[in-house]
Amino acid sequence: MRFSFRPSEGAFFELFTRAAQNLVRGTDLLNELALPGVDVQSVSERLTEVEHDSDQLTHELYQKINSSFITPFDREDIYRLGSQLDDVMDHLEAVGSLLYLYGLTKLPALPREMHELIAVLDEQAKLTADAMPRLKTMKALEDYWIECNRLENNGDRAYRMLLVRLFSGEYDALTVLKMKEVADELEAACDAFEHVANIVETIAVKES
Repeated sequence: MRFSFRPSEGAFFELFTRAAQNLVRGTDLLNELALPGVDVQSVSERLTEVEHDSDQLTHELYQKINSSFITPFDREDIYRLGSQLDDVMDHLEAVGSLLYLYGLTKLPALPREMHELIAVLDEQAKLTADAMPRLKTMKALEDYWIECNRLENNGDRAYRMLLVRLFSGEYDALTVLKMKEVADELEAACDAFEHVANIVETIAVKES
């Protein structure tokens, strides 16, 4: 493997930014599920395409780490951040896939609380995509991780209220099991966004 002895910081930040932009694409697609007459199979397939692109970006990032003699910050932190961004996308793709495979969008309407969780994820995605380019200067990042934590708390509340709704007797047992699995993926995505923010905070503290 050839090593680069010249700093190539721009490439790392570009990969982080592109990965975060994919998360915005992912939550935009999840929002489409609330539209009347939506083609759920199409949404699921497009989410899978975005997820595959994110996997490729993560692979490129790992290759860049392994072939660079100098990195903009700790290699371990670069690995962690890249991996966590990819994990978020995995959860978003799983939501779309499960909704399609389980036929849940054939219900008269998805629970309001599920849409609230998706709205939280949409905010977290946009916030993350806005923050990633600022890693290059390590400036104006504190508001990002504070707000991401606040949004994760909102997601936790929406998740708990969704569970209350699911176990209220409104749905049959099989539908509850299916929607509970989707709810768990939504909540995991919220948590994963917060983990991304925590990693960014750790990097910023180390570099300050």
